[in-house]
Amino acid sequence: MFPPDTRVLVVDDMKVMRTLVKGQLRNLQLTNIVEAENGDEAFKTLKSQADANTPIGLILSDWNMPVQTGIDFLKKVRNDPKFKGLPFILITAEGEVDQVKQALDLGVSSFIRKPFAPATFQEKLEQVWKKQSV
Repeated sequence: MFPPDTRVLVVDDMKVMRTLVKGQLRNLQLTNIVEAENGDEAFKTLKSQADANTPIGLILSDWNMPVQTGIDFLKKVRNDPKFKGLPFILITAEGEVDQVKQALDLGVSSFIRKPFAPATFQEKLEQVWKKQSV
């Protein structure tokens, strides 16, 4: 599992979802959490955290958001050499095969489908950590 000091960026336009995700992270002893409301704000936060030498170690992002979607945020992250390998999980109600394929082609680390159970949330994080640690 991700170390407890991992800085996690939670991105969702709905405060209630950010609160829910943060609660799940805290249950897993991940308490170093930064928030953003959309992909544009999230990318600025990602860069500023890196510049401040407090880098993000995991991104959990909603797919559907105003200003900049999760998929557009994923594209920016994967196109920046500094963040290319950063674990990135999309949290989404989306299930269309074409959309999932697009995200996989762009290098998403995993998906968590809404609504999710705590066990599913933990399992997905553990799977992404194992892939990162190889």
